[in-house]
Amino acid sequence: MKKDIIDRLTKYVIIDTQSDPESNTTPSTEKQWNLLNLLQQELTDLGLETELDDNGYLFATLASNVEADLPTVSFLAHVDTSPDFNATNVNPQIIENYDGNTIKLGDTTRELSQDVFPGLKQVEGHTLMITDGTSLLGADDKAGVVEIMEAVKYLTEHPEIKHGDIRIAFTPDEEIGKGPHAFDVERFNADFAYTMDGSEYGELQYESFNAAEAKITCHGVNVHPGSAKNTLINAILLGQQFNALLPQQEVPERTEGYEGFYHLMKFNGDVEKTTLQYIIRDHDREQFELRKKRLLEIKEDINTHYQDDPIEIEINDQYYNMGEKIAENPHVIDIPKRVFANLGIEPNTEPIRGGTDGSQLSYMGLPTPNIFTGCANFHGPYEYASIDVMEKAIDVIIGIVQEVVNTYEQ
Repeated sequence: MKKDIIDRLTKYVIIDTQSDPESNTTPSTEKQWNLLNLLQQELTDLGLETELDDNGYLFATLASNVEADLPTVSFLAHVDTSPDFNATNVNPQIIENYDGNTIKLGDTTRELSQDVFPGLKQVEGHTLMITDGTSLLGADDKAGVVEIMEAVKYLTEHPEIKHGDIRIAFTPDEEIGKGPHAFDVERFNADFAYTMDGSEYGELQYESFNAAEAKITCHGVNVHPGSAKNTLINAILLGQQFNALLPQQEVPERTEGYEGFYHLMKFNGDVEKTTLQYIIRDHDREQFELRKKRLLEIKEDINTHYQDDPIEIEINDQYYNMGEKIAENPHVIDIPKRVFANLGIEPNTEPIRGGTDGSQLSYMGLPTPNIFTGCANFHGPYEYASIDVMEKAIDVIIGIVQEVVNTYEQ
């Protein structure tokens, strides 16, 4: 299966599907249609019923081959790649039997080394797909797309494997937080789902952050500095003051596990007007609400020293901890845990320090944990995929559809 995986992953990653956070369309970029249309044709060729709607959501069904009335399980992956780094002219490279030594990325000065990326130790001896150092790879989440497609292909070629109805979804714009915004859960008509969008071997994730974004606008008064006393208000300094009043240890680079954070993403402006953009993250809902409250308190504290309230703030929730919903549906975790045990995979259930489409879908009525894909160092030139672990992820998908039969067939 390795060659099939490499060939399919290569075919998908060289298609530029980068999403655009500044766009108001769905999908946010026209180029995502190129992969969506290809996937629809490939699914149709495998004999699945498919539907691709105007918002770029591709749904497909592999019909049940048993008489029993079984729940419908589904698998999802997103087709877009991150806007954080160049995604054009992706030139994937293959490393056979990775020996643990430092890998030079193409003709660039960039390198993959275990000193910087200790996770590489876990994939020694594996076949790796890497970048040439000039782009991201796009294995987030085209590896998940490949794994679903290869599992579907295997099931269609092996009708002796019993399974109920299996629903597939490939979605746009996950990387900009809009993946499920137009996802029609009722029309999709599945009982539970799994996103193939995790990272290292063994991940089985069903807790995510609660997430919000905040935009702070600081309005200044710009006058000639020679006559500025008691008149000039420097919006840049207001922004610096605002950020300094946040807890300096509660940032991504100083937190881990269940620890939440404030992350300053952008700081732009001049004396007249400056904007700060934050994301706020916390696994605990109460602490999440307190974090948002703290931003409002800082705004009020600074504004009390000025006549015209120079600081404005806008806060919008993005998604919530899917663990709250999945806890109400324990079978959704019990099934893959049994599959992991059968395959000799030790599950890693540490919480996601981020979110997946499953975070939003779980609150939309479709409980959706996240499963490993075998990739790491997402969103940049150091991204890599272990073809060996991708094989295991495909085994997990096939195992889950079989375990649904074992669990529910009477």
